Amino acid sequence: MAGKHLRAITGYVLAAVTVAPLLWMLVTVLKPKDEIFRAELPSELTLDNLIYALTEIPIGKYMLNSAIVSVIVTVVALVLHSMAAYALARLRFPGRQVIFGTIVSTLLVSLPVILVPLFLVVKELGLLDTYAGLILPAIFHAFGIFLLRQYYLNIPRELEEASDLDGCGYFRRWWQVIVPVSRPVLASLAVLFFLANWNAFLWPLTATRDPELRMVQVGIATLQGQYGSAWNYVLAATVIAAVPTLIAFVIGQRRLVEAIKTSGLK
Repeated sequence: MAGKHLRAITGYVLAAVTVAPLLWMLVTVLKPKDEIFRAELPSELTLDNLIYALTEIPIGKYMLNSAIVSVIVTVVALVLHSMAAYALARLRFPGRQVIFGTIVSTLLVSLPVILVPLFLVVKELGLLDTYAGLILPAIFHAFGIFLLRQYYLNIPRELEEASDLDGCGYFRRWWQVIVPVSRPVLASLAVLFFLANWNAFLWPLTATRDPELRMVQVGIATLQGQYGSAWNYVLAATVIAAVPTLIAFVIGQRRLVEAIKTSGLK
C-alpha cells in the first residue's frame, strides 16, 4: 500500500513539474502589458498579446509553411515507409536482414552529424530556399520503417493467402489487405511525423534564408531578437504555434498507445 501511495505522489510531482512552465507561459501571455514583469497573478486577463501576435507578426505565414512541409512529409513518408516495411517483413530476398539492420543502424546517426554533407548535397541539387529542400531530406526515418515492420510481422499470413486466391499481386496485397488493417499504426506514425516536422528547427534554419519560407520554429527564434524586450509577444506566438501540435496529439494519442502495444518485437 505504501508503495502505491509513493508511486501516486511521484506521478503528481512529475505532472506538476511538467505542467507548471506551461501554466506560467499561458498566464504571462494573458497578462496586460504593464504587468508582464510582475511575479503576482494578473489583475485582469487580456487577449491583447495574442491579437498582436496574430496581426503584427507573420505567424500565420510561418505556420502555413510548417503545415505544408509537415503534411507532405507525413503523407509521402507513410506511403514509402509502409512499402519498405512490407517488403522487409513479408518478401524473401537475399540480404533482407542486412538491409533491415543497416536501416535501423541509422537511428544512431543524429542530424548534426550529417548536417554539413546533407547541406552540400542539397546545395548541389539547387534545392536551397525551396520547399523541396525542406521536404525531401525529412522523408526518410528508420523509426517508421522499424515500427511498421514489427507491426506487419504480427499480421496473420492467412489474410494474404486469401488475397492470393483472388489473384492479387504484391502491390494489391499491400494496398487492399495490409494497409487497411494497419490503420492504427499508420495513424500513430502520422501524429509522430507531423509533430516532428512541425517542431523542426535545425534543418529549416540551415536550408532556408528566404523569410517567406521560414517554418514556425525558425520564425519564433527570429522574433527573440526583434522582440527581445517584449517577450510577451514571443510567448504569445509560441502559444499560437503550439495549438496545432496539441490538436494532433489529442486526436492521435489513443492510436499511438495502441500501436506501440501491438508492435512488439518478434
